[in-house]
This record gives sequence, structure tokens and C-alpha cells, in this order.
Amino acid sequence: MKRKEFLKTSSALVAGGFLSSFHHSAQSKEMVRKNWAGNYTYQAKNLYEPRSVEEIPALVKKLDLQKPLGSRHCFNNIADSPFNQISTQRLNKVVEVNEEAKTITVEAGVRYGDFAPELHQRGYALHNLASLPHISVAGACVTGTHGSGVNNGNLSTAVVALEFVTPQGEVVTLNREKDGDIFNGAVVNLGAIGLITQLTLDIQDTFEVRQDLFQDLPLASLKDHFDEIMSSGYSGSLFTDWQNDQLSQIWIKRKVEASASGMEADFYGAQAATRNLHPITRLSAEHCTEQLGVPGPWYDRLPHFKMGFTPSSGEELQSEYFVPRRNAVDAMMAVEKMGDEIYPQLLISEIRTIAADSFWMSPCYQQDSVAIHFTWKQNWSEVQKLLPKIEAALSPYGVRPHWGKLFTISKEKLASRYVKYNDFLAFAKLHDPEGKFKNDYLNKNIYS
Repeated sequence: MKRKEFLKTSSALVAGGFLSSFHHSAQSKEMVRKNWAGNYTYQAKNLYEPRSVEEIPALVKKLDLQKPLGSRHCFNNIADSPFNQISTQRLNKVVEVNEEAKTITVEAGVRYGDFAPELHQRGYALHNLASLPHISVAGACVTGTHGSGVNNGNLSTAVVALEFVTPQGEVVTLNREKDGDIFNGAVVNLGAIGLITQLTLDIQDTFEVRQDLFQDLPLASLKDHFDEIMSSGYSGSLFTDWQNDQLSQIWIKRKVEASASGMEADFYGAQAATRNLHPITRLSAEHCTEQLGVPGPWYDRLPHFKMGFTPSSGEELQSEYFVPRRNAVDAMMAVEKMGDEIYPQLLISEIRTIAADSFWMSPCYQQDSVAIHFTWKQNWSEVQKLLPKIEAALSPYGVRPHWGKLFTISKEKLASRYVKYNDFLAFAKLHDPEGKFKNDYLNKNIYS
């Protein structure tokens, strides 16, 4: 069926009580919806679970205040709504692998780990993955979620095209090649312009990766050799608790090539790990991807954690802040001075690099960046006091927060740190003039 014909049919079905065909649940004491970490309870009264992309336009058009709900990996209320949530959980299909164009088209709710093994079997790979493969493609892209690597952009940089349904029920497709700057405004959209139904991503020839881990990097070595350390692999992560003038772990992920040799046992003063490690050293590494230089497919090495386990069911909060890579060492030293204050509430911090991109609301817009991530104990009353202090320490570097995690930076400061902020505001209002996709999160952080 053609798009125009489908939309006409959808409108007729709405008039005839189309909503009754959806799996619909009302919020109740027996059905409390929380995010994956359990720190946020969704307030939306109704949950809809469409079974196909074709059902979306009529549903979006019919409902008033609404929000798409993906894999629930955000730590704030970005995916909440006063009235209606539309789950993308069942929109989980691979639509097409185009070998000529080297692209893959997927539905919005599919999780990276669901299709990555099959993609590898067909001889292809994505350019990067986040630390967890359990996150949905659409949710990751609209929030600017990332992996690591000095030459690797965030996950959104793989997007070639996206299809979304506007609040009026219209289906819009934007293409990187044809739609230029409008496309750049639409990809990292914070859920403000409609509901994404499909995305097309760049793919490349598959590759294998090995992970080499090192422990106890002296802080002095990091100061002197930050760029060399972070450039020593395809992807890299530093883990620290901001104590003892050292970093607890370094994870270096390198492509396996015929001429590649193993890494030295002494790495800028850090020593090679002799066993698999969890980022929090005292925890079991059972659910972590294979380490100690053992080669494996990209999808089972670029993430820190395996797909075949259920990620944390609570006991943590997360915040993450982006600064220009040129300021990385100064920014880390500013946080390090707060180490004794941070430590009692911290589980672990991770430091990663991300290449610049062109998406208006990406934290990495037009700047190579370093992300300083905090995994906190689930003690919001105390963490909430720390965040403004960390944000103030990083303020001289134009700090930008991860949109899906916890932060307290004001709307006014956010506006001053995004060159295209006003353009995005106008873009969102153009697509959602009635504010059907507005929620408390957008009102607080975006809309004036």
C-alpha cells in the first residue's frame, strides 16, 4: 500500500474505533512502569504497544499528550508523558540489509544486540557500539548516546536516513544526502518532533577486536600521555574512582589485523591485567565481554557487557558530561580535586573519547569530545547535591550533559552552549505546533 493510501485508510480506522485493536494497558497499582535502573517511575496513565509500524500514524494522530518509550535505559523523565506512552518494544524487525549501498534499515525499537550477530554472519559491522548492547537504536540516536574512539562518532553518526511520524500522523522521511542541515536537526531530537519508526544505518565490512586491560595507571602518566593512551586502540575507556592519584583500569580495544602484535605488559606505568575484570574491580566479570587479548567479533568486544544477560535491575544512577577533547586533562583534574567529596557516592567513573559530529543537539556538535561518566550509588538526595558542583567545575570548558542521564544544568546555560539551540527550538515547534510531544523534560530543558 502506498503511503498516501495508507494514511487515508488509517484515518478511517481511527474514526471507527481503531484504538481498540492496540494492546493497551492503563496505569495502576498493579502495573507500575519503571526505567531499567528502577530510579524513575513513569507517570503516564496509558501505555500502548503497537504491533507494527503501520499502526503508528493513526495512533499518534488520535492521542493527545504522548511520548515514545524505548528500552527504558534513560535515568530521567525524557521518555515520560502526563497521559500516554507508545512502546516501541514490538517494532523490533530488521527491514533490509542493502549490500550495494552498505546500509541496514531497522525498526525503531530493535536493540543493537538483537541484530548485530546476524549482521556479522553476513559479513558486516556497525562502526561502534555503546557499553551496553541492550539499548534500542532509536533511543540511542535521539539522545546522542555513544561508544568510544578518537575517530569514532557517536551512534547517531551511522544514521543515513530516518522515518518518523509527526503529531499530525504524517510520515516523514529524511535523508542525510538529500536533506542536509534539516537532517542534522532531526537525528538527535530528544523525542521532540514525533515518533521514529525506522532508521537506516551505515554498515562496513565486519572485523574482529581484542581487548587488552591494564590496571593502576599513575595520574601523572595520564596528564603527560592522554592523547597517546586514548589513541592506542580503535576504542578505549579509562575507569577511576578519583582516589590514590591513579586510574584503576584501562580498556584498550583494537581491531585484529594480520600484522598486529600483543600490547606490552607495562602500559605507560599501568600493568597488564591477568584476569578478566569488571569495570568495578571488586565485582565479578562474568557478564563482561571477553578480555586478555582474546579476539572476537566486533559486537562481542566493543560493548563492555554481553547481550545475553539482563543488565542491572537497580542500585545505580548515572550522569555524564562532555567537554572538548583539547580540554580533557584540565577537566579531569578539576574533577579529581573533588575526589574525596565524590568518592562516598560513586561506584565508578568512565572516561571516553568521541569524534565531532554535525547534529544540532548532539553533545559532540562540531567538537571532538571527552565524556566523563559517573555511575553513582542509588542515593539521589546526596548525588543531587554533587551534580551542581561538578557542573560548576566543568563550566569553564562549556560542559554539555548526556541528555538521557541526570544533570542540573539550567535551560539558559544549555541554550548558550548549543550553537543551533534556537534553530532546534523552531524546528521542534514546526513539527509539533500543538505540543503533543511536550513533557516536563522538554519544558524544563528546551522550551522557553
